[in-house]
Amino acid sequence: MHTISIIVATYNAGKYLQNCLDSIILQKDEKTELLIIDGGSKDNTVEIVKKNQQHITYWVSEPDKGIYDAWNKGISRATGNWIMFLGADDKLVPDAIKCYTNFMDQNNVNGNFDFISSRVQMIDKNGNPVRIKGWSFEWPLFLKEMTVAHPGALHSKKLFQQYGKFDTQYKIVGDYEFLLRPGLLLKTLFLNKVTVFMSEGGVSDSTSAIREYYKAVTMTGEYPKHKALKNAIIVFLKFKIKNIARKLGLNLYLRKV
Repeated sequence: MHTISIIVATYNAGKYLQNCLDSIILQKDEKTELLIIDGGSKDNTVEIVKKNQQHITYWVSEPDKGIYDAWNKGISRATGNWIMFLGADDKLVPDAIKCYTNFMDQNNVNGNFDFISSRVQMIDKNGNPVRIKGWSFEWPLFLKEMTVAHPGALHSKKLFQQYGKFDTQYKIVGDYEFLLRPGLLLKTLFLNKVTVFMSEGGVSDSTSAIREYYKAVTMTGEYPKHKALKNAIIVFLKFKIKNIARKLGLNLYLRKV
């Protein structure tokens, strides 16, 4: 039986948390548990959590060292054999959990895989679709950039038992660094379907993320520094061009999927 633990890390997320919880609660069943790890919010986040606590298996509100520290706390409490991470401003597509479980049944997933990812629909601040991201895991292409969509992906619990938890030294690309650890040995499946709506922007879309990428890929991925630097420069140029285009009202990321 496939059991899923959904971990949501929050901090001052009151203005969008209810939408995230609604998207989960409407489709969760007895095989799905919901864990909320809050970093000691000062707004109404905890009030929202308490209002929905009949649907929440475990929650805590206390200071932490960032999102990866929060996720690590959630991993320690998770009982599912698969673990999913969502941001407080992410939303699950209505049939996401069913699609995943059906997909696992069709592929006879019984401890044979470590990581199952899908696609994510990026939306702008007005809720309009911007682009779809997320592709299958391919090595060594993964050394160049985070090709898989992490929000909504399923991680086998045994993956954390084997490779440890997230490294809290990273503030932005800790999920990427974690998947670099197994590297070529990572056994993956790809569900070619959008399962999450995710707001564009945030710290993952920044020059700080590019610097962390370089550190992760050279230290954990053991990628040659000159190749990592070349990729970092390319990503930085794309980042600048995208920002200029957005100011001109253009979206260079729209693609036919």
